[in-house]
Amino acid sequence: MQEKVLIVDFGSQYTQLIARRVRELFIFCEIYPFNSIPENLKEYKAVILSGSPFSVRSENYLKIDLSKIKGEIPLLGVCYGAQFLAHFYGGEVTSSNKREYGRANLVDINFSDPFFNDILNKSQVWMSHSDTIKILPNNGVLIASTEDVKNAAFKIDNELTYGIQFHPEVYHSSEGKKILENFLVKISGLKQDWTPDSFVEMTIKKLENEILSEKVILGLSGGVDSSVASVLLDKAIGSNLICIFVNNGLLRKNEYEEVLAQYKGMGLNVKGVNASKKFIDSLKNVEDPEEKRKIIGKVFIDVFNEVSKDIEGVKWLAQGTIYPDVIESISVNGPSATIKSHHNVGGLPKKMKLKVIEPLKMLFKDEVRRVGKSLGIDKNLLSRHPFPGPGLAIRILGDISKEKVRILQEVDHIFINELKSWNLYNSVWQAGAILLPVSSVGVMGDERTYENCVALRAVESTDGMTADWVDLPYDFLQKVSNEIINNVKGINRVVYDISSKPPATIEWE
Repeated sequence: MQEKVLIVDFGSQYTQLIARRVRELFIFCEIYPFNSIPENLKEYKAVILSGSPFSVRSENYLKIDLSKIKGEIPLLGVCYGAQFLAHFYGGEVTSSNKREYGRANLVDINFSDPFFNDILNKSQVWMSHSDTIKILPNNGVLIASTEDVKNAAFKIDNELTYGIQFHPEVYHSSEGKKILENFLVKISGLKQDWTPDSFVEMTIKKLENEILSEKVILGLSGGVDSSVASVLLDKAIGSNLICIFVNNGLLRKNEYEEVLAQYKGMGLNVKGVNASKKFIDSLKNVEDPEEKRKIIGKVFIDVFNEVSKDIEGVKWLAQGTIYPDVIESISVNGPSATIKSHHNVGGLPKKMKLKVIEPLKMLFKDEVRRVGKSLGIDKNLLSRHPFPGPGLAIRILGDISKEKVRILQEVDHIFINELKSWNLYNSVWQAGAILLPVSSVGVMGDERTYENCVALRAVESTDGMTADWVDLPYDFLQKVSNEIINNVKGINRVVYDISSKPPATIEWE
């Protein structure tokens, strides 16, 4: 069984970063909200409590029962997690007279404790708190301070329980990853054996045992996630996998034909279904983004139901859901407020009367790509930019029409092809165009025009949880703008989106 770490989410903006750092150490971990942690805690060899925007001193503080964890399983409290350990176990947390945000340096480090093994004196860490631990919890032992915070790190005597008021998961904590490794490997005894090859081996065995000889249908999109999921399933169950690629009329230009051709040489059993008219008709006069997603999900289910009726013995629906899809679709009191509903996450099993299998649902995007490489999938497919499940529907602000889809397909085609020709495509995480519900005055020749505006978007990211806009060359943007305006009828203005996530999202809807 794969050794793993439980990360308890109290709503910190950095919770996903903790998971990423742990995975980078080749250790598997799972994130659960503080109010719905797993019952079987014996599966976990260590527990990390995240930070939080809440205060342990407030009326609406977030609380967790640690009776089966503290003193039983190695435990690390980060920021709010450390303050929780102090506040509820005999210590005292107060509002600090001097808030500490940003860079700080560790001093008075207890180097004899394995928690700080091979850590430099005055190691830089990142602080982000206003409360501070005034009195350590019962049996608490101070193991490090900063210039302004005395109780920056502590441990509980005779327990493998630690608390830190800094964030080791952010890049500004120069040795944060090493500190996490000390806690997880030296203190908790976890093995660093979470690799793409081990994931493939473990997942194939799991799929074989779970699915047995039953048939599975999988919705291919042509993207990285569904492609990797399909190859994994193909290795596990072979001909019992039937892949379906639905043309929802909201794909990129020529994508339906190109994707079908792409999979022809991969040995997958793929059936193409052109349902574009059905999707476009269902979206008529719909402007609300969430309503668009729900309609697309419903029509998708209807199409799948219709197709699956012709395939005898289908018991499973496979999906390329990945971890950010799951995280962003969860809504609890505090952690991970719902950013958007996701077409792979909400409600499919009940309506389709099929069991759902999601072999990639615990992986981040870059991990999916590494697994794909381990499976021998073509690197050009693995380097393909993410594309939203609802397609161009959420890149057309306002209502959808066949003509708007055509316009955006042409714009997107020019933008993506120019990125490739300028050798910029692989340095961008995701790029696309957004058709705005705005008309502006322009001049073409000697005539006045009143046509649409399109926004271009290109971001750099690791997993899509956070993203920065890409500083594309001015010459490139000028060339793309000219190409779009000169060749796409209906567009007379091009703008470039320079918003990062957060506060913006990657997609506009």
